[in-house]
Amino acid sequence: MASKNHQAVNQLEDLTNIGKSLASDLRQLGILHPQDLLGREPLFVFRDLAPIMAHRHDPCVFYTLLAVQHFLRTGGALPWWKYTDEGKAILQSQVVTNRC
Repeated sequence: MASKNHQAVNQLEDLTNIGKSLASDLRQLGILHPQDLLGREPLFVFRDLAPIMAHRHDPCVFYTLLAVQHFLRTGGALPWWKYTDEGKAILQSQVVTNRC
């Protein structure tokens, strides 16, 4: 997958893996520009999206946010599914942590 210059993206839809629907959901959280995601934890954004996305709230959205975080930090554009294992581990650790 070709890498875009992460500082050249101006719209959420310019980010790898972000389509119109997810961009719209992010805007409802007040995330209007790619730079608004810098410094925000993907897990917290994912949780904040739950009431907005309702039945569309899927772990793949979390994996997408991990891929976006990687892109914003490094400029390396990777498909969201490259973060499936990492995302599953994080989500599983949260389930265990929340039980205590």
